[in-house]
Amino acid sequence: MRVSAKADYALRALIEIAVRTDGTTVSAEQLGKAQGIPHGFLQAILADLRRADIVVSQRGQSGGWRFARKPEAVTVADVIRAVDGPLVSVYGLRPEAVEYDDSAQVLQHVWIAARSSLRMVFEQVSIQDLADGKLPQGVAALTEDDDAWQPH
Repeated sequence: MRVSAKADYALRALIEIAVRTDGTTVSAEQLGKAQGIPHGFLQAILADLRRADIVVSQRGQSGGWRFARKPEAVTVADVIRAVDGPLVSVYGLRPEAVEYDDSAQVLQHVWIAARSSLRMVFEQVSIQDLADGKLPQGVAALTEDDDAWQPH
């Protein structure tokens, strides 16, 4: 799996909003500066997140961005889907829609299994978890294996 710059920036922007515990809005300029995200790119990301009902914008002098729902109710999977679409796609199709000839049919099961594995991690981790710097125990355990840190 490749994590797009768009997904990475979206998650970083949302963490930046979540760490502000007073619930006030944060301007796109503040988010961009705090996380080193290009302004134009961030505006497009925030628009995607707004369409997904993850954030809302407030106009005016004290305007900016805030969560549309609690950050503990927004998962990494929600954010990736909002900015990039499905977690796993094969040639732009969802894994269950891919068709193969007889000898390659097993590949569809590989794609389905990969999606299931990603869901097990991405749907457990909330933006609040990230803002708190703590992962759910099962996800954190996956990082404790030395092999997980090794490139293959």
